[in-house]
Amino acid sequence: MKKVFMFLFSLAFLIPITFVNAEDSLNLESESAILIDYASGKVLYEKNADAKLPMASMTKIMSMLLIMENIDNGNLNYNDKVVISKNASGMGGSQVFLQEGEEYKLEDLLKCIAVSSANDAVVAMAEKISGSVEAFVELMNKKAKDLGLENTNFANPHGLDNENHYSTARDMAKMGQELLKYQDILRFTSIYEDYLTKPDGSQVWLVNTNRLVRFYDGVDGLKTGYTTDAGYCLTATAKKNDLRLISVVMKASSGDSRSKDTATLLTYGFNSYKNVIIYSKDKELGEVQVVNGRVDKVKVYLKEDATQLLGVTEKPKDYSFNIKASKIKAPINKNTVVGTVEIIDNEGNIVREVDIIIKEELEKANFWNYLRRNLKLITSGK
Repeated sequence: MKKVFMFLFSLAFLIPITFVNAEDSLNLESESAILIDYASGKVLYEKNADAKLPMASMTKIMSMLLIMENIDNGNLNYNDKVVISKNASGMGGSQVFLQEGEEYKLEDLLKCIAVSSANDAVVAMAEKISGSVEAFVELMNKKAKDLGLENTNFANPHGLDNENHYSTARDMAKMGQELLKYQDILRFTSIYEDYLTKPDGSQVWLVNTNRLVRFYDGVDGLKTGYTTDAGYCLTATAKKNDLRLISVVMKASSGDSRSKDTATLLTYGFNSYKNVIIYSKDKELGEVQVVNGRVDKVKVYLKEDATQLLGVTEKPKDYSFNIKASKIKAPINKNTVVGTVEIIDNEGNIVREVDIIIKEELEKANFWNYLRRNLKLITSGK
């Protein structure tokens, strides 16, 4: 049955789709949509992008963001054990049938959330992080406020319909952009099918609700959604060459329409734009003065490649760089952000501002370092 299902679904993607030119409407069926460049956040296409709509299980993008933040800051670990509560096991909607009292690794529950949109797994994680679903929802809304998501409100961590639970295509794209700062999430959202092994040895088949992970080259996330009120929704991301895009469609009439509109958006973006690396993170950017260190200066590098979004026919521009970093006080660990650099085009416009880091440990100077430094000044006559 699994093979038959996959074959039938793949036939839908064999039907040729004609994509219109950039100047034309994309004729999307979805009620609301947006396409952005991940690196810059630049909006490449939008349709009713600020309409407040129920977002169904796309809600789990925020839930996963909070999980990844807690892993990143050390509060959680992929190997942590999570005990399933009665509340979590009783969740309706999409689920992987977790039972009260069962124990799972956090990594397995995150996989269930990302792949199968499991409501029981996300409630278990909400309780693990905040002690209760209510406290976790408060955390979700605080994060939304911190991100400047003015048209978003959460009433739960899973996305089941609630009149006080809504977002917009624009806000969902920003949420997706924030989640993708934790690139390890793609290890889960890019899975098409896998299994959850339960404590009794039985297995639950997990198949990704985002079919484009299998059927559109480059798609590796992020999250689908469906309820009666929300219709069919999808926040997707795909990468080709150096260009990563994020698309959102909301309130499509069917799963096929949701996938087709997403494919239309992504194809338009990849056909119309390119990302050019302005400066590589592996190339030395300059030097910054060190205070109280064993060395007087240290080399600085970009934290990430600096890129510029251009139309496919545009030629790369010339850029200059303005390092904004005060003297660095030792000691300090390698890979620490020590300032920023402004990237300026040949017309004097600041196109991006990127964090800069050091790639070596800076140790504090000792007595002998100061002595040698002073002797050098004396002998040089300075």
